[in-house]
Amino acid sequence: MTTARHGIDWDKAQALMAAERDTFISRMPRSRALSADAANHLLFGVPLHWMNDWSTPFSLYVDQARGARFRDVDGHEYVDFCLGDTGAMFGHSPQPVADAIARQAQRGYTTMLPSADGVWVAQELARRFGMPYWQFALSASDANRFAIRWARAITGRSQVLIFNGCYHGTVDDVFVDLVDGQPQTRDSLLGQVYDITRHTRSIEFNDLAALEAALQDGQVACLLAEPAMTNIGMVLPEPGFWQQAQALCRQYGTLLLIDETHTISSGPGGYTVAHGLQPDLFVVGKPVAGGVPCAVYGFSEDVARRAEAAKRHAPPGHSGIGTTLTANLLAMAAMRANLAEVMTDAAYQHMFGLAERLAAGLREVIARHRLPWCVTQVGARTEFQFTPVPPRNGSEADRILDGELEHIVHLFLLNRGLLITPFHNMILVCPDTRVTDVDRLVQAVGEFAVAVSIR
Repeated sequence: MTTARHGIDWDKAQALMAAERDTFISRMPRSRALSADAANHLLFGVPLHWMNDWSTPFSLYVDQARGARFRDVDGHEYVDFCLGDTGAMFGHSPQPVADAIARQAQRGYTTMLPSADGVWVAQELARRFGMPYWQFALSASDANRFAIRWARAITGRSQVLIFNGCYHGTVDDVFVDLVDGQPQTRDSLLGQVYDITRHTRSIEFNDLAALEAALQDGQVACLLAEPAMTNIGMVLPEPGFWQQAQALCRQYGTLLLIDETHTISSGPGGYTVAHGLQPDLFVVGKPVAGGVPCAVYGFSEDVARRAEAAKRHAPPGHSGIGTTLTANLLAMAAMRANLAEVMTDAAYQHMFGLAERLAAGLREVIARHRLPWCVTQVGARTEFQFTPVPPRNGSEADRILDGELEHIVHLFLLNRGLLITPFHNMILVCPDTRVTDVDRLVQAVGEFAVAVSIR
């Protein structure tokens, strides 16, 4: 008797996974040897424990990456649709960025003093995103952390509001889940010694009634949100949600902090410009410097003035905001080159066309094989989800996640020279991605569907 799971034959899927693991092991002797060596001195055998989240039986080691492709140490080439989980959203080692880094490498890395590049970058960020004032960080995690601190200093309020299932990096304040409707510190959070729910409130995305209820006591400093949720699968805002949510934030004096680190896939000005949002604070991380560690956060005119006043009226000493390597010369040079020559309108138009082709192709595969799946898209970012109807909040998105099935899909694709993101089924295209690459991925997903078909 067939065991069905998300519309596929689960027995076939498990047999396929075993076969794909054997194939991977046989093709990767050098990666296997490096993994064995790494176990001697790297905790968990990898430089970052997240690197164990892939579907492979041991780590796949990269030799080099350029554009939309990379090669592993065993000589196999891949089309990369993961792109460093957005960190390389504009391709690996874009030539203008590589050239800028090479030039700056001969002129100094870090001085804790500003450069002319920083002035140009701030002007371009203001033009592109509509926020007049900017500061820098080394990651979106830091930028979000610093922006929350500014929001609390400006408002004199302690509470932060987030959406259930959100992702904003490693900011302590965001690791609150709704469990049976009640906020709870996330079980997986290591080393947490105080109750985060004392200062963080969590509600469901797209729930305006819950939003007003959370804001109406006037204690929330900021609402920190992605304009579309992207790291628990993909959850899109319902029509009119953000217009009403922004009005509620203004009504109750809560600052709106928008994190566009992933939704920058929406266009040159992110989802914010594409859809007319008006945040008080704004964050972009990972891809903004072409893959070099860097992030930016912007302030509206009013919030910038209030931030300056808060700093001037505070006692002297460390503000808890910033790090020594923030806005270093190398990152500023890389960001200027990326914004000027890589992260262009033309690049986005190319990416949008490919993402539309990809989404249409995946929908055709799903329909042809009668799979109870759907496809969601935010600009250059596409995802297929194991549900016929897209989720409307984090709880719904969490219930449809299936890590085992995702790993089978991912390894099947990897063994055919196609890499997608290890977390759920996120797929990115970049300026160097080709039509033939997209068609190849769609074909491979179709082959997977045939291999695990119930019929």
